[in-house]
Amino acid sequence: MRIAVTGSIATDHLMTFPGRFADQFVADQLHTVSLSFLVDNLDVRRGGVGANIAFGMGQLGTKPILVGAAGSDFDEYRAWLDRHGVDTGSVRISETLHTARFVCTTDADHNQIGSFYTGAMSEARLIELKTVADRVGGLDLVLIGADDPEAMLRHTEECRSRAIPFAADFSQQIARMNGDEIRILLDGATYLFSNEYEKGLIESKTGWTDEEILSRVGHRVTTLGSQGVRIERQGEDPIEVGCAEEERKADPTGVGDAFRAGFLSGLAWGVSLERAAQVGCMLATLVIETVGTQEYQLRRAHFMDRFTKAYGDAAAEEVRKHLG
Repeated sequence: MRIAVTGSIATDHLMTFPGRFADQFVADQLHTVSLSFLVDNLDVRRGGVGANIAFGMGQLGTKPILVGAAGSDFDEYRAWLDRHGVDTGSVRISETLHTARFVCTTDADHNQIGSFYTGAMSEARLIELKTVADRVGGLDLVLIGADDPEAMLRHTEECRSRAIPFAADFSQQIARMNGDEIRILLDGATYLFSNEYEKGLIESKTGWTDEEILSRVGHRVTTLGSQGVRIERQGEDPIEVGCAEEERKADPTGVGDAFRAGFLSGLAWGVSLERAAQVGCMLATLVIETVGTQEYQLRRAHFMDRFTKAYGDAAAEEVRKHLG
């Protein structure tokens, strides 16, 4: 099963200032602020929802096709993804713009000053999925993740016109989208991903009830935080899967992306929806135990030991033959 993952590709530059921002502001000079902070450290992390999901799928051996836009500074990041089983041959490289970047400084009180540079991500709207499909010999599913909004709309419409099954996953972009855009992006989706808060926001913005949305999508997949995930289909009982036990909680960033990576990998293997959700929950647990969205290591034996403990021998036996 060939799965393309569209979505943002970005790097995070995270810095720490040992003092307090509040001590640096002069009350009667706030109209002309000019400050520079000497920071203690710099942590550069790979990110972007498209790249995060593709990385997780690559770790599970399902060879995802990453579709997005990056800058000429993408070489090192590309090599990282290639080494971890991601097909980056359909990433568009901008001739003029850098890869999207989030730059953030955090002070001793955990206040933050940050900026997000969209950069090359804006060129994702120029990517045609037919070109991707022709290169890899066809596509069985396209995940349309958070990206340039115009790109998300174009990819959705192209999937419909070419009869390619697609999964809608608005993620961070839902906040800036209006009801009409969300209706276009979800109508006819084989899978609709969201967390529980986003689920309510989708219903509020579209004006559609839960039942109306279920009538327009094949499956509604809602992550429930520490409670796991719920999968709903019209006219059928929901499937609910709990989370695997955590060894520690280090950083929740990227947990949703990891779940999607595991779930989509399960679909690629052809296992049941319940089993795919269990793989997603197990991978998400590994990510929450690690600082950074792509810093975890998937050691097969360790993964299967914990998966067996969480979901039982029968489930583990079914997954083991695919994981290798």
